[in-house]
Amino acid sequence: MGITTIVFFILSAIAVMSAIMMVVSKSPVHSVLWLIAVFFTISGHYILMNAQFLAIVNIIVYAGAIMVLFLFVVMLMNLNVESEPMKNYRIQLAGVVAGGSLMLVLLSALMKTDKLMVQLKDGDVGLIRQLGRVLFNDYLIPFELSSVLFLSAMIGAVVISKRDK
Repeated sequence: MGITTIVFFILSAIAVMSAIMMVVSKSPVHSVLWLIAVFFTISGHYILMNAQFLAIVNIIVYAGAIMVLFLFVVMLMNLNVESEPMKNYRIQLAGVVAGGSLMLVLLSALMKTDKLMVQLKDGDVGLIRQLGRVLFNDYLIPFELSSVLFLSAMIGAVVISKRDK
């Protein structure tokens, strides 16, 4: 068993445990923090598959921006026990049955596969250098047009959000 296989199993165990803790946490803030841990372990899996760009984008976009947005929403909503609706045990039972069925399907698919991991050691498909070459050689005009579009959207958001006095 190689070092990458050991790292894969460690990352997978951490991801599964973090996902379970995310679901069973009583506090919404703790659930969001456990979800950030899941995103970091997924980024570790991307690095194992030689897809550094996806790993960095996953950390920056999901673990960074979107999770900060989730935390702000959760904190602004001021969720507490009194404001929670009553629990419907039928819906919880349906969720457990659906999750168990999904787990059985995934386990049966995993048992039928020969290899657990796919490594892209040959070639540089997921490397940032290769992506940069493709973006700035083949798709330079669309890339620059999209950057101007994003700049105009940011300026528009600032103008719209500015209040008249």
